[in-house]
Order: sequence, then C-alpha cells, then structure tokens
Amino acid sequence: MRRLAIALVVIVLLGVAVFALSRPKPLAVVVHEVGRGQVEATLANTRAGTVEACQRTKLSTIMGGRIEYLGVKEGDRVEKGQLLMKLWNDDQQAQANLAQTQIALATRRSDEACIAAANAESEAKRQADLRARGFVSPSKEEAARTEAAVRRAACNTSKADVAQAEAKLKATRVEQGRVSLYAPFAGTVAKIVGELGEYSTPSPPGVPTPPAIDLIDDSCLYVKAPMDEVDAPKIAAGQPVRITLDALPGQSLPGKVRRVAPYVSAVEKQARTVDIEVDFAQPEQAGKLLVGYSADVEIILAGRDKVLRIPAAALQEGGQVLVLKDGVLEARPVKTGLANWEYAEVLDGLQEGEQIVTSLERAGVKAGVKAVADSAAK
Repeated sequence: MRRLAIALVVIVLLGVAVFALSRPKPLAVVVHEVGRGQVEATLANTRAGTVEACQRTKLSTIMGGRIEYLGVKEGDRVEKGQLLMKLWNDDQQAQANLAQTQIALATRRSDEACIAAANAESEAKRQADLRARGFVSPSKEEAARTEAAVRRAACNTSKADVAQAEAKLKATRVEQGRVSLYAPFAGTVAKIVGELGEYSTPSPPGVPTPPAIDLIDDSCLYVKAPMDEVDAPKIAAGQPVRITLDALPGQSLPGKVRRVAPYVSAVEKQARTVDIEVDFAQPEQAGKLLVGYSADVEIILAGRDKVLRIPAAALQEGGQVLVLKDGVLEARPVKTGLANWEYAEVLDGLQEGEQIVTSLERAGVKAGVKAVADSAAK
C-alpha cells in the first residue's frame, strides 16, 4: 500500500508538471496608460516641401555674344544695380561715340542757326520801324520779315537735328543694355553658366537654355509644400504651422500659411495636390538656411489642452481599443474627438489610468487572450 501511495503521488506531480508546462503563457504586449495632455487636429504635406527664396531670378542677356566682363563668382553677395556680366560690344560703343559727336555737331549748328534767326528778327523789326516812318519801301520790309521767318525755321530745324542725334544716342544705349546684366535686387549669386571669353547664348522662347546667372535673395525665405486636394478646403491663409527640416533634426519651427494656390496641380494623375506657401514666424530661430532644403509642414487646424488622450496607433477599425484588465485583453469601443497621426482625444469609453495595447501588430493580439505588460518595452 505504501508503494502504491508513493506511485500515486508521483503520477499526480507529473500530471501537474505536464499541465503547467503545456498551459499557454500570457502574451506579452506593449501597453500605454491613458492620461491627459494636448491633442491637435493637423494636416501634413503629401510630399516633401522645399525652402524657397522670396526673390529669385535667372538672368540672361537679350543678345548672344562673347563674355568680356564677369564681375562676380558663385556665392558672391551683390548689391542692387551692380554690373554682373557684360558681353563684347565694341561696335555698339563706337556707335555711341559717333552719336555723341553728332550731338555736339548738331548743337553747334543749332546755336549758329538760332543766332542768325535772332539777328534776322531784329533786322525785320528795325525795317518795320523804318517803314512806319517812311524811310524804306514796303518790299524791303517784307523781304526782311521773310528772311527772319526763314532763319527761325532753320533754327527750329537745327534743334530737331539735335533731338534726333540725342534719340540715336539713347537707341545705342538701349542696344548696349542688351549685352549687360545688372542685379535687379541685392542677393547671392547661386550659379553662373559660362566663363570669361566664352560665348553666352540667350534663352529663346520655348527653349530651356540654362540662364547665365542665377540670383537669389536668401534674406527672405519661405516653404512651398504640396497638400492633398481633399484637405484644400480646410486650409486658409493665417493658420499656424509647424515646420520641420531634415537639415535641422529634432527642431520644430513656427510658421504661418501665407498663400494657398488657386488651382490643383496634377503632377501625377493619382496624386493631385494644392501647393501652399508658409512663412517662418521667427526667421532668426531657423538660422542660416539654404534654398532647396527639404521641409515638412504640419498645419494646426484646432487644439485642446489637458484632455484625455490615447496614441493613435492604439485605435483599431471600428473605433475600438484593447484594454489590458485583470490579465485579459478586452475590446472596448471608444468615442474620439480631435485626432492626428500621434494622439486622439477620448470623449467616452476609457478612464484615466487604464492600460491600452499599442502593439497591435504582434501575432495573437486579440480580445479574450490572456496577456501581460511587456516590461522590456517600458
């Protein structure tokens, strides 16, 4: 009997051990404690935006020619009106010198003709006085008056010749302007196409010829970003924006919507977007930025502070969450309010301090499963 009792005890212990070993272990899940904080409704760009300059111009000469003067290098700061580049134009300079000489000659001839006209008018007046006193014949007075009129006409013609010569000089200066590039605003030379002595070709209409000089005003920058067309009705000028740049990781810069494009861009048929322009609210906080930096924008539509919130990743289809309660996962419907990609406001269905599952991608995570909080994830 004693041996039988021992055998029974051993069998029972083995059964308990087998049961304990074969019993499924609780599933380890990552949980988040429901708490309070800020929740915002936001919109984000569909593709990366770009830092742009408020003023940027790609300069080309109107005429082609050999580069005779190149007064700047890439990266140079220039002032408004500064001469940047000039093509060979000795022929135009010769025409300008000829026009100036013609002006001087026409001016002298005009002075001579007008002096003669003044003398003739004085003589005509004198002859008129003599005729009134009976000392000269009417025909002589008439001849003096006619001579004065002819001389005055010659004076006027010579003045017209001066004006014509001056117009010709202006025309030659206009031609000279076709071969010179001046800075339309103060800025930085981004790129130069061509070297001293090389031939510079202007960009004709419809032909994408590279510009001679690319000039940017980097003292004023903004962000241009594409937004999904379905979000366009929610966007308006003046809305606050958060700007993030790959070049400044971990930083968020405040901004404001400056402009919303009045049309939809269909760069890709399946991705129609509306471009927006965003100004930096505090440009000095951004520091030295380069035109062309990639940037992302997050438009803040609305926000609430100290509200009950949960991570957006914890929400399942149908507006449910999994709550870890007494070691078992329980499906719980929740009513949400404001939401973005990070957090969702909870209006009903959860209490502060409850634990919800955020590792929904793990295998076996579903309602009714025994689970335990994954301490390694904390």
